[in-house]
Amino acid sequence: MTMREFTLPTGAQGVAELIVGLEHTAPHVGSGKIAVLATPVMVNLMEAAALAAVEAHLPRGYQTLGIRLDVSHIAATPVGMQVRAHAELTQVEARQLSFRVVAEDEVEIIGEGSHERVIVNVERFDRRVQEKAARRGTPKLRGN
Repeated sequence: MTMREFTLPTGAQGVAELIVGLEHTAPHVGSGKIAVLATPVMVNLMEAAALAAVEAHLPRGYQTLGIRLDVSHIAATPVGMQVRAHAELTQVEARQLSFRVVAEDEVEIIGEGSHERVIVNVERFDRRVQEKAARRGTPKLRGN
């Protein structure tokens, strides 16, 4: 099956959740010194919700990869509290998927924004990664 032979439904929704443990806090992941939910963990939860929204709709051999995030983390969440992220597929343009993402704890919204993912053929993607690994050398930076 090729990408042209399947469609993803706009409006598809996904959820991901966790109970904040010490391993999810800013000091543990290196993003701060206060023991509250780390922003990178909240972002990971948002990405997991986006995956949950579309993964079941993809044919065998295809997966999505995150390519852009624009989110705010507006409220702290203490250890022991549950956090739930929601993602809704808002636009499908060829291989690119756009999502509205929101994270909330048991009291309030703690983060929100947008997320984009791209659909890839896993076999082809893996081949390109292996080719890149074989070309190890000095990285080429954009603008140089």
